[in-house]
Amino acid sequence: MSSADSRPSIDAALVRRLLDAQFPQWAGLPLERVEPGGSDHVIHRLGGELSVRLPRHRDAVGQAAAELRWLPRLAPLLPLAVPVPVAVGEPGAGYPWPWAVSRWIDGETATAEGLGDSLPAARALAGFLTSLAACPADGGGKVRTPLAERDAETRAAITALAGVFDAGAMTAVWDAALAAPAWGRAPVWCHGDLHTGNLLTTGGRLSAVIDFGELGLGDPACDLTIAFTLMSVRGRAAFRAALGVDEDTWTRGRGWALATGLNAHVSYAAASPRIAAQTTRQITAALAG
Repeated sequence: MSSADSRPSIDAALVRRLLDAQFPQWAGLPLERVEPGGSDHVIHRLGGELSVRLPRHRDAVGQAAAELRWLPRLAPLLPLAVPVPVAVGEPGAGYPWPWAVSRWIDGETATAEGLGDSLPAARALAGFLTSLAACPADGGGKVRTPLAERDAETRAAITALAGVFDAGAMTAVWDAALAAPAWGRAPVWCHGDLHTGNLLTTGGRLSAVIDFGELGLGDPACDLTIAFTLMSVRGRAAFRAALGVDEDTWTRGRGWALATGLNAHVSYAAASPRIAAQTTRQITAALAG
């Protein structure tokens, strides 16, 4: 690792050095890297009860502290399990940023194949988002970036992927999302990064929502992305009905799904067949509505 501006090299030896120096009570626990990891963090399971998350890049710095501050307040009000932060580690051993230790949550990563057509899962997610939006926002977290601020990068991605997806259809969905009336009520809590990789299942049923690094206050349309990353047409219809979302919010949600799918496809698809398949599904679903 050369500097705080580059992506540090993160392996089990580094994690072990950090733990031994800062949390010696866990020094003897086995450490196992979790794969596939996320785009923001390298994750290791620590013993049977804990996980260790180290940011891969500067944009993910600060997530550990935010989760430690807010999740204990929100968790009792939510119908699905969420991470339980245990500690925040300091930079050290050549690693430049704060990092997190949380309780391990058992479960399998959700997939469209497993839950896409599940009406109970669609309704459970609607219930989760309804409960999250209803949580008190007094003294709340960061204000989320409005959809319109993604305009330049989204139009650039549309141009870049015009040979892969229908550029006219993408532009129409994006223009409609920007033209839809903005969220006209007080900002509400939003997960901010709700996709299949941040959902866990147990026994084939949705059981937990993880990775709240983008948690903040804003337009709940951003969390409708999950309808286009996880759900079939049937699942989306059940989700939308259970959530009771209006047409304008749904239109903005399609815009969020398209924008985030395009950005991830441009950034990661060439290097990861898994991400290529996931983002292709997301973009196609957003175009279909």
